Amino acid sequence: MQSVKQTALYSEVLKELNYPFGDVFIFSGFVISEMKSGVNVSWKNHAKLIVDDVSCFLGTDGSDVVYISNRINSYAVMAVDWLKFFKSNYHLKAYYIVSDSPTSRINLMVENLFFNNKIKSFTSLFEAINWAKKGVAEVA
Repeated sequence: MQSVKQTALYSEVLKELNYPFGDVFIFSGFVISEMKSGVNVSWKNHAKLIVDDVSCFLGTDGSDVVYISNRINSYAVMAVDWLKFFKSNYHLKAYYIVSDSPTSRINLMVENLFFNNKIKSFTSLFEAINWAKKGVAEVA
């Protein structure tokens, strides 16, 4: 698995947000996050800051944005905090997880319990981006 920074896609980044706990790359129509190893992502300490910054930059509540979690590192997500995301009136067009870890299936099932829509799983970042772009020329 590779970081966005290691791909040709990096030239398409509209804005890069760097935090002590990870990086977020904003593209036209989708956002890719890459959290650092060992982080326990929570709404209060991580996600709210990201959501506020992305929403401010794009001028949206997220309903037109695909969020792609590029899980190049091992970290945890407080799945129950998705309830706080939705309670704060934020939305997503879609949520994709990119991971080749065997434990990602279990994590996906737990997150699905608290996410109000389907979460789609991919093993390739490029495949996830192609889905996000919905039929636009494939990336390689």
